[in-house]
Amino acid sequence: MYYSTTYPSSVGLLTLASDGESLVGLWIEGQKYHGDTIPEAMTEKDAMPVFNAVKKWLDSYFAGAKPDVSELPLAPIGSEFRHGVWSILRAIPYGEVITYGDIAKKMVVKMNKESMSSQAVGGAVGHNPISIIIPCHRVVGSNGSLTGYAGGIGIKKKLLELEGVDMSLLFSPQKGTAL
Repeated sequence: MYYSTTYPSSVGLLTLASDGESLVGLWIEGQKYHGDTIPEAMTEKDAMPVFNAVKKWLDSYFAGAKPDVSELPLAPIGSEFRHGVWSILRAIPYGEVITYGDIAKKMVVKMNKESMSSQAVGGAVGHNPISIIIPCHRVVGSNGSLTGYAGGIGIKKKLLELEGVDMSLLFSPQKGTAL
């Protein structure tokens, strides 16, 4: 059985999902692929220890602190490949960014392959079911483009600014101009 609750944040209403023990989903309202990894209907249930812990973590994060992802029991649902990419995302330091190409290089080593496309990595990043906590917003294009955030480029920009990322080298793909 899967459970859900909501959390109002500065980037919109967040939906949290749990299997009863771990967080299995966190989506921003209107986000692409919202809830698509949950195999059955969710029952709304606000008072659960995992939800309390996640809400406390989110309170800290949105207050500008740097809460540790390891504080939370995470169990995203996905393939072995996606789990590999999500593991790399969890290792991106707060306030820093990485490119899709950099993740592809790390996955090549991890999977003992000759090469890997950045597009394959982009698919896994885009289908990350635990937004913000597994920080897919910290992934940018090799040219500094803020492309590819399922929650929307505006929200990606807000999250990066909250973390103090130097936005001078990044640009919005819609405008093609520096932020």
